[in-house]
Amino acid sequence: MRRLYALALTAVLACSQPALAQSSVTLYGVIDTGVEVFTHASPAGGVIARVPTISGGELPSRWGLRGVEDLGGDLKAVFQLENGFTPSSGTSLLGGREFGRQAFVGLSNRWGQLTIGRQNNMTLWGMANADVIGPAAFSIGDFDGYLANARADNMIEYRGTFSNLTLGLSYSFGRDTTTVGNCGGQLPGDQMSCRAITAMVKYDTARWGTAAIYDEQRGGAGATAMAVVPGLPGVAFTRSSDTDRRYQLNGYFMIDSVKIGGGWLHRRLEGDTRAVTTDMEYLGVSVPVVAWVFDAQISHLQDNMLSANGTLVAARAAYNLSKATAVYTELGYMFNGAKAVYSVSGTSLVPSIPAQGIDQAGIMVGIRHLF
Repeated sequence: MRRLYALALTAVLACSQPALAQSSVTLYGVIDTGVEVFTHASPAGGVIARVPTISGGELPSRWGLRGVEDLGGDLKAVFQLENGFTPSSGTSLLGGREFGRQAFVGLSNRWGQLTIGRQNNMTLWGMANADVIGPAAFSIGDFDGYLANARADNMIEYRGTFSNLTLGLSYSFGRDTTTVGNCGGQLPGDQMSCRAITAMVKYDTARWGTAAIYDEQRGGAGATAMAVVPGLPGVAFTRSSDTDRRYQLNGYFMIDSVKIGGGWLHRRLEGDTRAVTTDMEYLGVSVPVVAWVFDAQISHLQDNMLSANGTLVAARAAYNLSKATAVYTELGYMFNGAKAVYSVSGTSLVPSIPAQGIDQAGIMVGIRHLF
């Protein structure tokens, strides 16, 4: 009898316990750093050697936590916390925020993923396959630093993939709450202040892919001026009617294991008192050879209002010591137009800007480790 009572009690307790959902949390990261050297490192000339402050020769350093919980019925809860840091000093980047790269939570199922928080937007997701060099030290970020940091605060984002087609849309109620950006969100009676929206249509197959991207940022009271040409004053951007729009088409295709990618980006910035238009094109190739990967890319920016054009040629040779660790050398050469001051270190916190119209060369030797 006692045994029957024990079995009955065990069954009742088992039925009364809630079902435990399957969940997992992953710690991940990248440490990428080295030593970089530039010529014409100031308007007065000279050479400088240093450890990079933001991006290494392949990727920006970061660490994060990524989690998923299976809620049943094809529904999952997801979250991600991601910190960006500089190995040169160990400090956090992106305004010193603990999770300045991403901090979001949301839900996903077969119809896509809906998330809320600070996160990457469609400009970053849409360029990932076509931009061969990526967010490296010598990259298209030298012309437009936003492209390597396309993310926003206070954002609702949707992404869904249906067979080969991926659709994405993000909407930020206030794109940057730090004192650096100083454009936190709407004001009473002005709901468009500091808003940001991006949209993406992307199609990928096993051998080729293409993407169309729209990116719009709005101004706001106290907002930081928008940069156009590094080293020159930015465009005042303090009204919610001010717009910074980027329109982009890009694509890639594969020839065996060789990838060729490129794109075109048109930017129209309409500020408080003036407007600026730029066009940028980039074309690159990536060639894997056993443990080696060779990348090369040329990008050109034409500034139609300021007559400050520039062309960057970048090349990288990386040797994979393992699946996680690689050593590399990256080379960059910036051809500056007569009124341009672009630098191959444009992605740095403290870029080494040459004199107007002076070309600049750079080299970086480094190591990258994934975990």
